[in-house]
Formats: sequence, C-alpha cells, structure tokens
Amino acid sequence: MPLGWLLKPLALASTIAFSTLGLLSTKYRRARFYFRLGLYVFTLGATSVWGVVVSLLASAAGQRLNINYLVARSFYLTCAPQVGVTFDVEGEEHLTGLMTAREGKHQSAVLVGNHQSFLDILYLGRIFPKRAAIMAKQELKWTPLLGQFMTLSGAVFVNRKSRKDAVAALEIAGQDMKKKGVSLWVFPEGTRSSSAEPALLPFKKGAFHLAVQAQVPIVPVVCENYHRLFDGRSRFESGKLKIRVLPPIPTAGLTADDVTSLTESTREMMLETLRDISAPGPSRKRIAASSPDKFDETEIEKTTEKEKHDDAIKVEPRPIHLDIGNGQKNQGVELTESQTEDLSSRTSRGSGNESTEDEMDDDAVLLKRPRAQAQEKIKG
Repeated sequence: MPLGWLLKPLALASTIAFSTLGLLSTKYRRARFYFRLGLYVFTLGATSVWGVVVSLLASAAGQRLNINYLVARSFYLTCAPQVGVTFDVEGEEHLTGLMTAREGKHQSAVLVGNHQSFLDILYLGRIFPKRAAIMAKQELKWTPLLGQFMTLSGAVFVNRKSRKDAVAALEIAGQDMKKKGVSLWVFPEGTRSSSAEPALLPFKKGAFHLAVQAQVPIVPVVCENYHRLFDGRSRFESGKLKIRVLPPIPTAGLTADDVTSLTESTREMMLETLRDISAPGPSRKRIAASSPDKFDETEIEKTTEKEKHDDAIKVEPRPIHLDIGNGQKNQGVELTESQTEDLSSRTSRGSGNESTEDEMDDDAVLLKRPRAQAQEKIKG
C-alpha cells in the first residue's frame, strides 16, 4: 500500500511533464530533442522486454537464429514513426541474397557498418538481416533486460580487458559461422565517431581477421551521416536517411598477410560511399562558399584535421628527466615529450619475437596470432 501511494503521484507527475514537453516540442528545438530522446529510450527499453519474450518463443520454435531480425524490425516499426526518422535502402539485395547464395543455403558473412551514435540501433532495426548476430562488448551482457535479450539471441560478447578471452570468443564465432551459416555484425571503427563531417575513424582489424579466418565474404553497410538530424546534444529532428549496402567482398584464398590491405581498401570504399550519400558537412560548406571554383575534397580533409587539432588540448612540450642506470652512477638525460614518445615506440617495436597485432581499446579487439606462432604453422 505505501508503495502505491508513491507510484501513483510519480506516474501522474511524469505523464503531465512528458505531455507538456510534447506540446513544447512543436515550437522549441531543445524541447523537441528531449521529447524525442525520451520516446526513443522508452521504446528501446520496451523493445528489450519484448526481445526477451521473443527470444524464449523463437527458441522454442527453432528460430533462435532469427531473434535479432524479429526484434530489430519490431523496434524499427515501433520507434521510427514516433521520432519521425525513416530510411531509404539501396542494395538491400546484397543482404537478402545471403539467404540463398550458397547453392540455395545461407551464406554466412561478416557485416561491417559505420558507427555514429546510439541512434545507430534505429538503422540496424531497418537493415538487420536474418540469421545474424552482433558482436558487443562484455559489459552489455550485464545490462538489465538488454543483456538478457542479447544473450538469448546469440550475441558474441568480447571481453576487452582480456586478450585471451577475446581471442577465444572470436574463434568460437568463426566456427559457428562455418557450421551454422550465421553472419556477424561488427562496427569496425570500435567506437562512435559522432562527427558533423561524413568521416570514418580508423578501422580495427578484428572483423577482417575473422572473415579471412572463416573464409567468408565481407558485406559493407553505410548509413548516411545524420548529424543534421541528431547531434546528441540539442538536435533531434525528423527526416529521411539513406543506407547503402555494398556488394560482398570475397575473402576466399586470402591469408593473414592480406588483412591490412583488406581493411584499408574496405574503409576507403565505405568512406567514399559515406561522402556520396551524405549532406555536405560544415567544412565542405565553408570551403565551397569561400572558393567555389577551387573546390577540392583534399581541402576538406585538411580543414577537418585542422579542426581536430584546434579542439585538442594544447600542452607545451616540457623536458622529462630520465635516470638511466648502466651499472654506474645514473646520469640524467632530458628529452622532450615528442622524443620520449618516439623512444617508446621504437622500444615497443623491438621488444621481442612474440609481438602481435592484437589491440584492445574501449570497444574493439583485433585478432591475430603472434608472428612466431604463425610462422610455425606455415612451416608445419
């Protein structure tokens, strides 16, 4: 009874506040941002609950591999009309064609998409194919409702704090891709770009190592830069966005030595597509307005790099005192920060034969065997 006395006034106050925000959203951009953001988050939470129910029912019906597809479409069809964001998809046949690409059977693939913000879940809702899972960081596994849904739907969780666990998870994913014909969705940037410009962060190589290891194609998916609709701070407008699915990139016959070039060429292809389908960013508009006769894409890149540099915290190089002992009395050596970084990079490059290209950051893992181990396998 006491709990009811607390919940009823709270529910009433929330309803009044949200209704008022909805009325103000028709006139004020800031109110529209919070109103649509509230709708988005609420729908996401409700879909997570629905996802748990769908997971149980689909698993019982033998459709576990299609759980993500069913829940993704449910979220899109529910949320898109509320926030007013829809998508035009080009090349969707490259995804649907996977269902019959291998002599009438499903062809597994590594699906790579650009990562801008948490609004990406909406475009995933529109494009996510059947028989596919998603790779996510381990922390999401313990998120209430969402974690349970992702576990039931077969998500591949990667422990970014443990290289051993991450490698093991990706090896299992590669085996499942071969045996079950399951595709895996990966954001190769590793974290959100959140840029006003149509740009991509450097790609991590984990997804490409996985594709080469499993000898399955890579299918790039590019969503238009939507900063003009959603900036994550004060703007959440309605509109239509473009998604372009590029033709599959075969990996048959490729080895670990080809991963770097494969990663770079895929990124360049996706970046070119992103610029083609996106509205001009602020830098492009300024350059075009100042010198329309000398408009050049290289100028955009220079301007973008300059803005990133200007936004960074400027710290004057300070001498760093190092005590280096050689069995004698330590002698003080002063190096600038840039010299210290160069010394550190040289030391890391020459640290031994067991060096590896495994890398871990906040959201991604790179997978590759140590060079010594790879050479032994080649000799064997």
